Amino acid sequence: MKNILQKIKGHKAIVGVIGLGYVGLPMAVTVARAGFTVIGVDVSRHAIESVNKGVNYIGDVDDNELKELVDKKLLSATDDYAQLKKANVILIAVPTPLDKYQQPDSSYVCNAINSLAPNVSKEALVILESTTYPGTTNEIVVPALEAKGLQVGVDVFVSFSPERVDPGNRDYKTYNTPKVVGGVTAKCNAVSKAFYEEILDAPIHLVSSPSVAEMEKIYENTFRNINIALANEMTILCNRMGIDIWEVIEAAKTKPYGFMPFYPGPGIGGHCIPLDPFYLTWKAREFNYHTRLIELAGEINNSMPSFVISKAVQLLNKQGKSLSKAKIILLGAAYKRDIEDPRESPIHELIKILADNQGNFDYNDPHIPELYNDQTKKTYYSVSLDNLEDYDLAIIITDHTKYDYQDIVKRANIILDTRFAIKEAYPNVVKL
Repeated sequence: MKNILQKIKGHKAIVGVIGLGYVGLPMAVTVARAGFTVIGVDVSRHAIESVNKGVNYIGDVDDNELKELVDKKLLSATDDYAQLKKANVILIAVPTPLDKYQQPDSSYVCNAINSLAPNVSKEALVILESTTYPGTTNEIVVPALEAKGLQVGVDVFVSFSPERVDPGNRDYKTYNTPKVVGGVTAKCNAVSKAFYEEILDAPIHLVSSPSVAEMEKIYENTFRNINIALANEMTILCNRMGIDIWEVIEAAKTKPYGFMPFYPGPGIGGHCIPLDPFYLTWKAREFNYHTRLIELAGEINNSMPSFVISKAVQLLNKQGKSLSKAKIILLGAAYKRDIEDPRESPIHELIKILADNQGNFDYNDPHIPELYNDQTKKTYYSVSLDNLEDYDLAIIITDHTKYDYQDIVKRANIILDTRFAIKEAYPNVVKL
């Protein structure tokens, strides 16, 4: 333990990062920026070649900084796990999706740790950062290392520390977001804390076990999922009652305590909020518990694209047009404002519904020039807004700041605003 602590505090430790995606690459850059030599490992040739050329492909990473770190030999990428034999600290940041049955797909974590285990050096620190169900570290990571004769807390140190990445957030990045760490043993916690203190400008909060840290992450995102579902359900009710939900929320926000605003929308997106609660739902079955509130929230949120289309049909019918005969443009494909990430974006379900009903539609997104829809098995391309006047209906799906909303209001026939992007009242603007 003394040896690895000296290497960490002297910035002599070599750090491996497995997975160079939306979580891994920003973390790799953060670690390299602190002066550590970083070896990134990924299965994607595109990611490996891009990193080694200093070419960025993640929105929250600074292009110039990545190039500088690569040029200084502080950051490199490979697909060879044997390179991690040199590593003193290894972070695992691989995907943890759901399968078609809404159950956690742990294959990426299993493949990563099984490939890593034969290459772990003595006294190395291994930290899983991938969001996953409570128990993953103890059930998958620890056994794989122990099978190689490594005693956790003595020969190798193991922790779980959930990623906290908020794409597009201008205030909080990887380096300044508080970190939660749950080590298998007290020594694992101590080594993990020492490492993160060297690379982050943020508090490190230690918890008693990896399972607590895993549950903490799921709780964060379940909290958001359920409160968004409440906002969405209130929207549907207010719509029937003729009440403006946005005005209701603005009024509620004036209370200085006991209320936190969450906003309705066309659905939820991103890798975390739509998926993470289902990790817990799946794990709860092992303990003979049914997470009713979580599942109900998922149903409400998943129903919002259909609600948007039903609202669109009403607006078109008022113009004497059917969904199949009208021309619609969807504004925004990203799952949130000002990012280039369409993962789990509600636009995917909206496209499927429109396609199933012979809808004539295009989409525009200044950040996403092309979009593959897994349900229709088609690739769509962002169109120009030069002919906005030709569309019967424009639906604002993502409230990008690059959009000139005054111009959109001026030129569009009818606008369905699902994001409260247009605050003022206009005759041709209908809010969700």
